[in-house]
Amino acid sequence: MAFDFNHLIELIPDINTAFLQTIYMIGISLIIAIVIGLPIGVLLYVTDKELFWENRLVQNILGFIVNMVRSIPFIILLVALIPLTKTLVGTTIGPTAASVSLSVAAIPFFARIVETALREIDKGVIEAAIAAGATPWMIIKDVLLLEAKSGIISGITLTLISLIGFSAMAGTVGGGGIGDLAIRFGYYRYDNTIMIATVVILIVLVQVIQLLGDFISKAVDKR
Repeated sequence: MAFDFNHLIELIPDINTAFLQTIYMIGISLIIAIVIGLPIGVLLYVTDKELFWENRLVQNILGFIVNMVRSIPFIILLVALIPLTKTLVGTTIGPTAASVSLSVAAIPFFARIVETALREIDKGVIEAAIAAGATPWMIIKDVLLLEAKSGIISGITLTLISLIGFSAMAGTVGGGGIGDLAIRFGYYRYDNTIMIATVVILIVLVQVIQLLGDFISKAVDKR
C-alpha cells in the first residue's frame, strides 16, 4: 500500500491520541528518572575514593545495581516488570503501565549521566569549598550541581530521546503511543502511510528536543 494523503487525514485523531500518549509516558518517566536518578548519580560520585563521602561499600552496591539494570534489554525489562507494574498501577497495558518500565530503565541511565557530568568538575573547586568550611550538603547544592548543570541538562535531553525510543518499543506489548499505532496499523495491516507518518513524527520530535536541549545547555553554561 503506497502513501495515501487522504488516508492520513482520516487517521489524524488516532495519531493525535498516540502522540499525546507518548508525551504522557515519557513525561512521567523523565520526572521519575530525575527525582530518583539525580540523587543516585550524586551518591555514585561523592562516595568514590578521595571525596568527602567516600564509602566504597555504598559506591559498589549502587554501581552494581545501576549496571545490572542497564545491562537488561528494554524488551526483556518490560516483561520482567509485569508483576511490579500490575501491583503499582493495576494493569499491564496502556501508557501508565508502560511508564513503570520506562522509569526503571531511565533511572540508572540518567544516574550514570549525572555521575559523568560531576566527574568533569575540577576537584580543586571542591577542595576550595571544603577549605572554606562548606558542609557536604552545601557542596552538593552550591558547587557540584551548579558547576555540572550544563552537563546535567544535556543528560536530561539524552534521557528524553532514549525514552522516546523505549516508548516506541513499549507499543509492541500494548503500551500505547506512537509505537503501538505503528505496530497495530502499520505493521499488522501493512499500512505504509501510518508507518511513514509515525517515523516522521518521531524524527521531528527528537530533533526538536535535541535542539531545545542544546540551546538550554549552552545558555546555562557559564564556563
